[in-house]
Amino acid sequence: MCGIAGILNFRHDNQPSEQELTSMLASIKYRGPDESGIYIGKGVGIGNVRLSIIDLSAGLQPIPTSDGWYWIVYNGEVFNYIEIRRELEALGVQFSTNTDTEVVLYAYAKWGPQCLNKFTGQFAIAIWDKQKQELFLARDRMGIRPIFFTRADGRFIFCSEIKGLFQISGVKRAINHKALSQIFTFWTTITPDTPFEDVFEVSPGHYMLINENGTTSEKYWSLNYPRENDYSKLSLNEAAEELRGLFRESVKMRLRADVEVAAYLSGGIDSSVTTSFIHDLEPGVLNTFSIGFREKAFDETAFQLEASKYFNTNHTAFSCTSEDIGKYFYDTIRHTEFPILRTAPTPMYMLSKKVREHNIKVVITGEGADEMLAGYNIFKENKIRRFWARNPQSDIRPLLLKKLYPYLPMMKEAKTTVLKMFFGYKLGETDNPYYSHLLRWHNTSRIQNYFTDSVLSGLNGYEPIDEISKNLAEGFSDYGDLAKAQDLESNIFMSGYLLSSQGDRMAMANSVEGRYPFLDQRVMQFAASLPESYKLRILNEKHILKKMMNGKIPDSILKRHKQAYRAPVYQSFLGENSPEYVTELLSENVLRAYGYFDPEKVTKLTSRISQSPQVTEIENMALAGIISTQLLHHFFITDNVKVALSDKPNNLTIINDL
Repeated sequence: MCGIAGILNFRHDNQPSEQELTSMLASIKYRGPDESGIYIGKGVGIGNVRLSIIDLSAGLQPIPTSDGWYWIVYNGEVFNYIEIRRELEALGVQFSTNTDTEVVLYAYAKWGPQCLNKFTGQFAIAIWDKQKQELFLARDRMGIRPIFFTRADGRFIFCSEIKGLFQISGVKRAINHKALSQIFTFWTTITPDTPFEDVFEVSPGHYMLINENGTTSEKYWSLNYPRENDYSKLSLNEAAEELRGLFRESVKMRLRADVEVAAYLSGGIDSSVTTSFIHDLEPGVLNTFSIGFREKAFDETAFQLEASKYFNTNHTAFSCTSEDIGKYFYDTIRHTEFPILRTAPTPMYMLSKKVREHNIKVVITGEGADEMLAGYNIFKENKIRRFWARNPQSDIRPLLLKKLYPYLPMMKEAKTTVLKMFFGYKLGETDNPYYSHLLRWHNTSRIQNYFTDSVLSGLNGYEPIDEISKNLAEGFSDYGDLAKAQDLESNIFMSGYLLSSQGDRMAMANSVEGRYPFLDQRVMQFAASLPESYKLRILNEKHILKKMMNGKIPDSILKRHKQAYRAPVYQSFLGENSPEYVTELLSENVLRAYGYFDPEKVTKLTSRISQSPQVTEIENMALAGIISTQLLHHFFITDNVKVALSDKPNNLTIINDL
């Protein structure tokens, strides 16, 4: 795992300098602390910081083809590189390293952008074609690994993280108010937008070609669901066996590394499944890691320890407090480079920090199972609301919603009138293609009420939901009800938030690579092909996964009620131990200076939270969103984000081809 960066200028009047590329790489050197390299040619410079995982001794990047035609910098892993290497060797390619990086390079040299269809992995690729004077950028199917880009002074600039772009003079630094509106609706921006003006990302499942004629972007993959009546005809038992084989192969590939591979144990089904398969494939000692909470409402330690004991892992467990979250939230936002509406990424930051302290670079984790196999409550909520909508006057049907959120105090005693008021938003609009998510987006968008009048007037009625249609899969309108909900959840929430702010950015902040076997494209496409009842059977989530794992993980975990991963919010920011940065950023002077949030409204919010015995989810989200946006401005607008000239990436090698 690594970080990449580059500058391209076809006019050749502003040659990328060694100093510029060095500063970009220095700003992200935690992504690759082992070694670093830069290639500078006429009008181009590309660089890499490396976290060595495969072929530890010979993987220094940038790597050229033997004729010097192509140069690559690369972040990620192509897990089936061994099989692709054999195919290329049969075509006469001779390799000088054992890395997957060189395989990716020669695959592009042989097959061009079509090589992406051969890759199973998680990657961000940049390849310079010296003869064509063309840059190729590509990102993995679900966007596990990031690439951001901008243009300034006639130059195209890219980097694994936005802070790298801001090292270059002339790059604009301003937060985009429309992007804030998107985040305060969907929890993330709609690709290719980012929180910053004129800064974009390479969209998941896309590649770009940049040359003197301009820039083109092409989609090479999307997860497609069948029409409602075209699902797989496999029986449930047959489908479970097929899923078992695909998942076993996925885990096996993700164990390929020249360093030790560990696993996260959250106490839920998904991480227990991955641990079970690792245990079967490599019966030796497996290191597992988990984090718990002092606040019992959030804690899953008992289940984590039970799973560890069941699989006899070498387990490291620790717990964090609200004060810990308040403290590390500061660093969290410096790495997310996005406002966030929950504190859940912060414990993941702390967990990866603990992993790195044990000198481990790679962890396997269970993300993706909930999206692919209908594990989230939003899928059940969609089903219940549709059932309720067939008899909207019913006082009984809304009570089913209480089954979904037993961990929320306000739901335990909720009466029908309250449920109708909260969950009845656009209840009858069942033909709306976004029906499953309308309620969530509506509730989240209420946070925008804290914007200043200036921001609201500037938005001028802007409706973020209008952005979604441009990224919908072809045939989306023909999907079933569950498939539509899964598609929205995967391509917006998972890709834009879960795999980024809570995934890549928290792990790589501590030089740890996360691997996700549920997000193998073969597993995803097979899961998409299954009948809805195999995934969500009445209100039983991940039905096929539970059937597949019966007797292979502890029954208490297999049969437990789905508990969403959450972390304390208001407890971390307000009260006697409130962090100093929170007090400062929420002060009237700073709120007015930054200009995003109305000081009077924010003060009312914090006072209400401090005095109320119960704090709502909306209030928690508002608090986290306001503080994280203020922090984002603090880090990237107010402060000078440029690294010191004396700060360099580790073990730097420079190749000058001018």
